[in-house]
Amino acid sequence: MSMTSRRQWLALSSAPLWGGLCTPLLAATAPTAVISPHMTRLSDYMAQAPLATLPTEVAEQAKHHLLDTLASMVSGAELEPGQAARRFASLHAGQGRVPIIGMKGLFSAGDAALVHGMMAHADETDDSHNRSRTHPGCAVVPAALAVAQALGCDGARLLQSVALGYDIGTRIVMAMGGFDLSYKSSLATHSIGGNFCAAAAAAGVAGLNAQQMRWVLDYASQQSSGILAWRRDTDHIEKSFVFGGMPARNGVLSALGVHAGWNGVTDIFSGQDNFFQAYAPQARLELLTQALETRFEIVHTDLKKWTVGSPIQGPLDAIELLQQRHDFTTDQIHQVTVRLAPSVAAVVDNRDMPDICLQHMVAVMLMDRTASFKAAHDKARMSDPATLRQRAKVQLVRDEALVPALPVRVAVVEIELADGRTLRERVSAVRGTPRNPMSRQEVVAKARDLMAPVLGASSAQSLIDSVYRIESVPDVRVWNAWLSVPG
Repeated sequence: MSMTSRRQWLALSSAPLWGGLCTPLLAATAPTAVISPHMTRLSDYMAQAPLATLPTEVAEQAKHHLLDTLASMVSGAELEPGQAARRFASLHAGQGRVPIIGMKGLFSAGDAALVHGMMAHADETDDSHNRSRTHPGCAVVPAALAVAQALGCDGARLLQSVALGYDIGTRIVMAMGGFDLSYKSSLATHSIGGNFCAAAAAAGVAGLNAQQMRWVLDYASQQSSGILAWRRDTDHIEKSFVFGGMPARNGVLSALGVHAGWNGVTDIFSGQDNFFQAYAPQARLELLTQALETRFEIVHTDLKKWTVGSPIQGPLDAIELLQQRHDFTTDQIHQVTVRLAPSVAAVVDNRDMPDICLQHMVAVMLMDRTASFKAAHDKARMSDPATLRQRAKVQLVRDEALVPALPVRVAVVEIELADGRTLRERVSAVRGTPRNPMSRQEVVAKARDLMAPVLGASSAQSLIDSVYRIESVPDVRVWNAWLSVPG
């Protein structure tokens, strides 16, 4: 994708840093400290990016991801993780200025971010950034939206702050080790990356300056948390908290604390007992700012066509292609072999939850010739005899030959038919990834299908329309009427 240098776009902006409703309450001061070149460049960028108009093609992708995450939040409101989060928030109703989807009353920005983050990852429909092994959207959008609804913010700043969040958190995790870190450590890259993504986005909405951005990164570092024990979660509640709720809430706290006047360590990424020394001593700090003004990570983040775990996307794409090209029924299938790299296969091998169980979702795809949101969350169907008969035909192979392609998750599907034919499809570019992107029409169709049953067709369409003309929205609190329950 051809892009104008971000430096040029930053230089074109003439908006005052402290203008609008997002003005900080007061500017805290702290003793002068030595600041590394990496931190200087990173914090300067964070302060300026929310004021800079995004290149057209980047803005289009940012709108796709904003809408896709809003749809994830809405569709997740009625799932068990969303309900669990709402039960928590009900204890604090009436104590803030921010609405929560599906609830009456107003809440604190932190509670709203937590609940919406859990809703956004209540299922497996939210986006993912493969190189950093993070799910940015489910932390970024709830945090940015909560601060925008608490302080007031125009649509352009919200969109640019969302893009900023994707740029920062992903780079921090990639500097730590990225894909390798996620498979060689017990640290949860999804929550660590989301934590910094959310903090940067929330701080962008709040209109913080470069010095305050450094303090935001300090508080985000202190709250950085998460371990891979979430893989043992059977109801997705803990997983939704680790991926979405916790980092979104932490990001809001970091941004609003500094907005309220907190100061802190000026450069948490260097000096004694710094963040990387504690978490990733072998980190490559140059990756923090690599192509910072020219490579927008939101453009390199995957959208999901199917509402299932990322490693299942490729196999479902392959089966859809085979079903389109060949005439066969489930009764004719003798065996289905799915090949994935071992570390990728481990994430979805015979899991207890339908939307992250490869064998189950392959069976559903073979029977339904699609994998709907409803089917991906129908846990009772996992014990249905007809589904179990098809599932018994599915063999998952942990194929070492696919390891060199990582972090690209190549999937190979082979379907052996009773008449002796073997149908084979290899997917190296999953639909929705940057190499095989979804169109605006596909993104809108997915969002409409997810939101209309919850918000109603009219409110869902109004929200969709508003997202795609977000630069002209003077205050995003206009969305409250479509997202909240009156009363």
